[in-house]
Amino acid sequence: MTTINLDYAGRTYAPNAAYSVGREKLREFAAAVGATHPAHHDVDAARGSGYPDLVAPPTFAVVVAQRAEAQYLQDEAAGVDFSRVVHADERFTHHRPIVAGDELVTVLHVDSLVARAGITLVTTRCEIHAAGADGTPGELVSTVVSTLAVRGEDA
Repeated sequence: MTTINLDYAGRTYAPNAAYSVGREKLREFAAAVGATHPAHHDVDAARGSGYPDLVAPPTFAVVVAQRAEAQYLQDEAAGVDFSRVVHADERFTHHRPIVAGDELVTVLHVDSLVARAGITLVTTRCEIHAAGADGTPGELVSTVVSTLAVRGEDA
Protein backbone atom coordinates (compact mmCIF):
# COMPACT_ATOMS: atom_id res chain seq x y z
CA MET A 1 0.00 0.00 0.00
CA THR A 2 1.26 3.46 -0.85
CA THR A 3 0.91 6.62 1.20
CA ILE A 4 1.45 8.94 -1.79
CA ASN A 5 -1.39 11.39 -2.36
CA LEU A 6 -2.33 10.60 -5.96
CA ASP A 7 -4.43 13.78 -6.14
CA TYR A 8 -1.18 15.73 -6.63
CA ALA A 9 -0.97 14.60 -10.26
CA GLY A 10 -1.32 17.71 -12.40
CA ARG A 11 -0.34 20.09 -9.61
CA THR A 12 1.83 23.11 -10.43
CA TYR A 13 3.77 24.92 -7.74
CA ALA A 14 4.48 28.65 -7.75
CA PRO A 15 7.89 29.72 -9.07
CA ASN A 16 10.54 29.37 -6.40
CA ALA A 17 13.00 32.06 -5.33
CA ALA A 18 15.70 32.88 -7.86
CA TYR A 19 18.87 30.80 -7.92
CA SER A 20 22.01 32.85 -8.63
CA VAL A 21 24.44 30.88 -10.78
CA GLY A 22 27.95 31.60 -9.52
CA ARG A 23 31.30 30.92 -11.12
CA GLU A 24 32.66 28.93 -8.19
CA LYS A 25 29.56 26.74 -8.04
CA LEU A 26 30.00 25.96 -11.75
CA ARG A 27 33.69 25.18 -11.30
CA GLU A 28 32.95 22.92 -8.31
CA PHE A 29 30.18 21.09 -10.13
CA ALA A 30 32.32 20.65 -13.25
CA ALA A 31 35.14 19.21 -11.14
CA ALA A 32 32.74 16.87 -9.33
CA VAL A 33 31.35 15.43 -12.58
CA GLY A 34 34.68 15.34 -14.39
CA ALA A 35 33.79 18.04 -16.93
CA THR A 36 37.22 19.26 -17.98
CA HIS A 37 36.38 21.60 -20.88
CA PRO A 38 38.02 24.98 -20.18
CA ALA A 39 34.70 26.82 -20.75
CA HIS A 40 33.52 25.39 -17.40
CA HIS A 41 36.58 26.65 -15.51
CA ASP A 42 38.17 29.64 -17.25
CA VAL A 43 36.25 32.83 -18.06
CA ASP A 44 38.54 33.74 -20.98
CA ALA A 45 38.12 30.27 -22.49
CA ALA A 46 34.34 30.48 -22.07
CA ARG A 47 34.22 33.89 -23.74
CA GLY A 48 36.52 32.61 -26.48
CA SER A 49 33.97 29.85 -27.08
CA GLY A 50 31.18 32.40 -27.47
CA TYR A 51 29.65 32.34 -23.99
CA PRO A 52 29.23 35.51 -21.90
CA ASP A 53 30.77 33.80 -18.85
CA LEU A 54 31.53 30.32 -17.52
CA VAL A 55 29.10 27.78 -18.96
CA ALA A 56 27.52 25.05 -16.87
CA PRO A 57 27.98 21.37 -17.69
CA PRO A 58 24.68 20.02 -19.10
CA THR A 59 23.70 18.18 -15.91
CA PHE A 60 24.11 21.29 -13.73
CA ALA A 61 20.41 21.99 -14.31
CA VAL A 62 19.68 19.25 -11.75
CA VAL A 63 21.04 21.52 -8.99
CA VAL A 64 18.44 24.13 -9.84
CA ALA A 65 15.67 21.58 -10.43
CA GLN A 66 16.18 19.83 -7.10
CA ARG A 67 15.56 23.09 -5.24
CA ALA A 68 12.15 23.27 -6.90
CA GLU A 69 11.38 19.56 -6.44
CA ALA A 70 11.88 20.07 -2.71
CA GLN A 71 8.57 21.97 -2.70
CA TYR A 72 6.78 18.71 -3.53
CA LEU A 73 8.97 16.34 -1.52
CA GLN A 74 8.65 18.46 1.64
CA ASP A 75 4.90 19.00 1.22
CA GLU A 76 3.58 16.76 4.01
CA ALA A 77 0.18 16.40 2.35
CA ALA A 78 1.89 14.88 -0.74
CA GLY A 79 2.78 11.86 1.41
CA VAL A 80 6.32 11.21 0.15
CA ASP A 81 8.64 9.48 2.61
CA PHE A 82 12.03 10.44 1.14
CA SER A 83 13.72 7.49 2.84
CA ARG A 84 11.71 5.27 0.47
CA VAL A 85 12.68 7.14 -2.73
CA VAL A 86 14.89 5.74 -5.49
CA HIS A 87 15.84 7.91 -8.44
CA ALA A 88 14.60 6.20 -11.62
CA ASP A 89 15.15 8.60 -14.54
CA GLU A 90 16.28 12.13 -15.40
CA ARG A 91 16.03 13.91 -18.76
CA PHE A 92 17.28 17.34 -19.73
CA THR A 93 16.16 19.61 -22.55
CA HIS A 94 18.30 22.71 -22.84
CA HIS A 95 16.86 25.72 -24.62
CA ARG A 96 20.05 27.69 -24.06
CA PRO A 97 23.17 27.15 -21.93
CA ILE A 98 23.19 28.05 -18.25
CA VAL A 99 26.00 30.53 -17.58
CA ALA A 100 27.50 32.24 -14.54
CA GLY A 101 25.50 35.33 -13.68
CA ASP A 102 22.13 33.79 -14.56
CA GLU A 103 19.29 34.35 -12.13
CA LEU A 104 16.98 31.35 -12.54
CA VAL A 105 13.46 30.68 -11.28
CA THR A 106 11.82 27.29 -11.59
CA VAL A 107 8.21 26.21 -11.95
CA LEU A 108 7.58 22.66 -10.72
CA HIS A 109 4.89 20.49 -12.29
CA VAL A 110 3.86 17.10 -10.89
CA ASP A 111 3.10 15.49 -14.25
CA SER A 112 2.05 12.01 -13.15
CA LEU A 113 1.71 9.64 -10.23
CA VAL A 114 1.33 5.97 -11.12
CA ALA A 115 0.89 3.42 -8.32
CA ARG A 116 1.39 -0.30 -8.98
CA ALA A 117 2.84 -3.31 -7.20
CA GLY A 118 3.66 -1.35 -4.04
CA ILE A 119 5.62 1.37 -5.85
CA THR A 120 4.51 4.82 -6.95
CA LEU A 121 6.29 6.38 -9.91
CA VAL A 122 6.34 10.15 -9.51
CA THR A 123 7.20 12.17 -12.62
CA THR A 124 7.96 15.85 -12.18
CA ARG A 125 8.88 18.52 -14.71
CA CYS A 126 10.93 21.54 -13.72
CA GLU A 127 10.81 24.43 -16.15
CA ILE A 128 13.85 26.59 -15.44
CA HIS A 129 13.52 30.19 -16.60
CA ALA A 130 15.69 33.27 -16.57
CA ALA A 131 14.20 35.52 -13.92
CA GLY A 132 12.39 38.53 -15.30
CA ALA A 133 13.03 42.00 -13.91
CA ASP A 134 10.25 41.42 -11.35
CA GLY A 135 11.51 37.93 -10.42
CA THR A 136 8.84 36.13 -12.43
CA PRO A 137 9.68 33.48 -15.04
CA GLY A 138 11.05 34.88 -18.28
CA GLU A 139 12.93 33.07 -21.06
CA LEU A 140 12.82 29.27 -20.80
CA VAL A 141 16.37 28.00 -20.22
CA SER A 142 16.06 24.26 -19.42
CA THR A 143 13.45 21.62 -18.75
CA VAL A 144 14.27 18.77 -16.37
CA VAL A 145 11.96 15.75 -16.22
CA SER A 146 12.57 13.41 -13.28
CA THR A 147 10.97 10.13 -12.31
CA LEU A 148 11.21 8.86 -8.76
CA ALA A 149 10.19 5.41 -7.58
CA VAL A 150 8.70 5.57 -4.09
CA ARG A 151 8.42 2.23 -2.30
CA GLY A 152 5.23 1.73 -0.34
CA GLU A 153 5.26 0.53 3.23
CA ASP A 154 4.89 -3.12 2.14
CA ALA A 155 7.50 -2.97 -0.67
